[in-house]
Amino acid sequence: MIARIWHGTTPTAKADEYLVFLQRRALPDYRSTPGNRAAYILRRGDGDVTHFTTLTHWESLQAIEAFAGADIDRAKYYPEDSQFLLEFEPTVQHFELYS
Repeated sequence: MIARIWHGTTPTAKADEYLVFLQRRALPDYRSTPGNRAAYILRRGDGDVTHFTTLTHWESLQAIEAFAGADIDRAKYYPEDSQFLLEFEPTVQHFELYS
């Protein structure tokens, strides 16, 4: 199992709206990809900035590639992200997942 972790920041004033967007658009996209085993959103306020982390679990690198494209280390963004994010971090992190 592989964990994929993405991080982004929004102005705190837009955090609630971005969370709704993630729940309606991003999570269903992750979860509908064959090989996705779980998808979570982590949120942490820090003054005027709110941090979002998506944590997804995948059965294989090939499943991640089906979601993210050939360069699996590259972050995947949606057109709507430009309305919320303060910057576009170019990469994500992958970890082997054990229980």
